[in-house]
Amino acid sequence: MKAFQDCYPDDYSHCYGCGRLNEHGLKIKSYWEGEESVCRVMPREYYSGGKKDILYGGLIASLMDCHGAGTAAAAKAREMGINIKPGSMPRFVTASLKVDYLAPTPLDTELELKGRVKEIKGRKVTVGITLAADGRLCASGEVIMVEIKE
Repeated sequence: MKAFQDCYPDDYSHCYGCGRLNEHGLKIKSYWEGEESVCRVMPREYYSGGKKDILYGGLIASLMDCHGAGTAAAAKAREMGINIKPGSMPRFVTASLKVDYLAPTPLDTELELKGRVKEIKGRKVTVGITLAADGRLCASGEVIMVEIKE
């Protein structure tokens, strides 16, 4: 199965966090695992925050934002009966991003983001997101995404 982000139309595939066409970007990949979306990322040492072994909080927000957008798009596609394939994914922009930083996030371990759709209401999709490192919850939050009109 292709990642949600691999199915964005080319003209919406240049995002720093999730754009497959951004040669300098993170190129995160999100997938369904049951009713949750999951994204795994191994942070690089130069993504450090105040201490060299702790992840920069802004990157945590970016990861949650991009994973939330992918989750919203995939959930809306599923609701509309769209078969997820390259170029078919509806596109969303962020209306609201809330992040609660719960514990320092280490740089030396794989991060796991999980998303759960809370509500789909027309063009608006609300997604709850968590970020964990080694099974330890480091951040949680919520994104509200709005589908881009054609």
